[in-house]
Amino acid sequence: MSTQEKELVVLWTDDNMTTVENMILMYTYNAKKKKWWKEVTLIIWGGSTDIVAGNKDIQKKIKNMIEKGIKVRACKACAENLNAVNILEELGVDVLYIGQDLTNYLKDDRYKVLSL
Repeated sequence: MSTQEKELVVLWTDDNMTTVENMILMYTYNAKKKKWWKEVTLIIWGGSTDIVAGNKDIQKKIKNMIEKGIKVRACKACAENLNAVNILEELGVDVLYIGQDLTNYLKDDRYKVLSL
């Protein structure tokens, strides 16, 4: 199975803005735009929840990613702990308890998981 037949899942936990802007968001966006993968999913988890909730520029980028067809999901427990559920949902992010889904991605050969 080629990478173009597989789906990419980017698990974003990092809160370093240099990494966020110059790797995570850039690669995730281009992976979808340039069709490097069949589908692309971005999971917001941990420290990335704070970044999205508190940064209007990042919020615009997330909204644009969703409009371009990238699936964006977020850990509901993290969002609840950081009072970010409403902000994420307003952006169009699918906020859910995601531990089982992440486990399924890791176990399924159709997916490649990139964790940052």
